[in-house]
Amino acid sequence: MDYKNILTEIKDGILYVTLNRPKQLNALNKAVFSEFEAILNDAENNDEIKGLIITGSGEKAFAAGADIKEFAHFTVEQGKELSANGQRIFKKAEIFKKPIIAAVNGFALGGGLELAMACHIRIASDNARFGQPEVSLGVTPGYAGTQRLTQLIGKGKAIELLMTGAMIKADEALKLGLVNYVVPQKELISKSEDIMKTILQQSPVAVAGVIRCVDAFFTDGIDGFKTEVEEFGKCFGTEDFKEGTDAFMNKRKPDFTGK
Repeated sequence: MDYKNILTEIKDGILYVTLNRPKQLNALNKAVFSEFEAILNDAENNDEIKGLIITGSGEKAFAAGADIKEFAHFTVEQGKELSANGQRIFKKAEIFKKPIIAAVNGFALGGGLELAMACHIRIASDNARFGQPEVSLGVTPGYAGTQRLTQLIGKGKAIELLMTGAMIKADEALKLGLVNYVVPQKELISKSEDIMKTILQQSPVAVAGVIRCVDAFFTDGIDGFKTEVEEFGKCFGTEDFKEGTDAFMNKRKPDFTGK
């Protein structure tokens, strides 16, 4: 399917998702959210797609925030609706059963950082810059930035960055645990592909189970330990478990089917 604001390409089981509003530094608006949700819905049930790599067009920005012009005159209720919808869609990414890697190729600010944090893994180019500058506009982050930033880097530093609106460089983001790797920009996609290909060699059933278990740790009312017991137990009834254990005992590489 063709989209107006996002480019997509499937290659070797990987769906490449490129935010494509370069003149706006790939800023997120309602249309981008709608298209991104449609892409997730399609990818979830498309057996050809094993994992997703998300990046931004050009070399300047992954996504430099939300499109401010679109909501500058919103009412209180419209603001709440915008936030709730953004959180709902980014939560879909966070709990998506197939791995999602954010290849951050420049500015990841505001909603752009919130999108990157909703992905399972973040790889940054050495020119990447991260921040939640919403307070400079008289507003708080709305797409779960206050929650995920705190989860990823801890309360002390998170609240500093959130209250000051400060922007940090890629090397500091790495030290804080906000990103997994920092590489030269020309190596960004290849590094993301290397990690994705390693993940795709594993059991899709087990990978999806890991995603559910980790999410359970951060979800109120859900016992992550019990979730792990359930996911672990379910694996014993899968073809992937039989294949994995047989391959191990016979000293060969497993050929997982995701069943």
